Amino acid sequence: MRIALTQCGSRPLDPDGNLARLADALVAARERGADLLLTPEMFLTGYAIGPDAVDRLAQPRDGEWARAVSDLARSSGVAVLYGYPERGADAVHNSVQLVGADGAPLAGYRKTHLFGDLDRSQFAPSDDVPPVVEIGGWQCGLLICYDVEFPETARGLALAGVDVVLAPTANMVAYDVVATTLVPARAYENQLYVAYANYSGTEAGLEYGGLSCVVGPDGRDLARAGRGEELLVADLDRDVLAASRRDTTYLRDRRPGLYRSLAEGGPPPGTLP
Repeated sequence: MRIALTQCGSRPLDPDGNLARLADALVAARERGADLLLTPEMFLTGYAIGPDAVDRLAQPRDGEWARAVSDLARSSGVAVLYGYPERGADAVHNSVQLVGADGAPLAGYRKTHLFGDLDRSQFAPSDDVPPVVEIGGWQCGLLICYDVEFPETARGLALAGVDVVLAPTANMVAYDVVATTLVPARAYENQLYVAYANYSGTEAGLEYGGLSCVVGPDGRDLARAGRGEELLVADLDRDVLAASRRDTTYLRDRRPGLYRSLAEGGPPPGTLP
C-alpha cells in the first residue's frame, strides 16, 4: 500500500477553502500512485480556532462535510483520513473520519487524550476504543496527535492486529521529540508502521513543527518531511513487516500478568505504592 501525507499550513475558519485544498491534495496523491491520503489534525477548520468557533462550525459525522469528502474520495479513487470538529449528541469532539476510495465511510474516531488548555477548552475527551479498519488487505488503526504519545494506545492497536497506525497531528516545534523519537519508538516496539501527518507554519501563535513521517517496523524513516509544505509518499511492504515481526518478538515475549496493575493505575508488583 502506498500512503500519502499532506503536510501543509493550517487555514483556520475556512472549511470550503480546506475542502478545495483536499481536492487538490487527493489529485496529487493519485498522480503519485497513492492508495490513501492523510491530513493533519482538524484539517477542515484549523486546530487553534477557539471554543466558540469550534462549537459554531462543528458538524456531525454524517454531515455536509462528510458528504463532500465522500465525493472527493470517489472522484479521485483515493481513500482519505481527515480531521474535523465533530458534533456528538451532547459534546464536540476532536475527530477524524476515514473514507474509502469508493467514497464509503469506513470509520470515525474521537480523540481520547486531550493536550493542554487549548485542547481541553475546545473539545470533550472521548472514551472511544480506536477502531481497526481494513484497507487493501492492511489492518489500519486510528489515533490523533497526543494519543500516540501514550505507549498503551499503540500497544492496544498492535494487540488488535494492526499493521499501520494512522495519526493526524498538530504538533509544535517545541515537541519535535514526538516526531523524531516517540513515533519511531511506537513503530519499533509494536512492530508496525506509523504514519504521522503534521502541519507546518504558524496558527494563532503556535509554531507547527512539520516533520511528518512514515516509519517502518524497524523504527527507521521510510519518508520524512522537513518544516515546509510537502506531499510525502511512502510504500508499505508486507514482506518487510512479516520479516521484522519474525526477528523482533516483543509482542510474543510479553508477560501480561506482570503488567496487570498498570491498567488500573497502580504500581507494578513488588514495588511500594
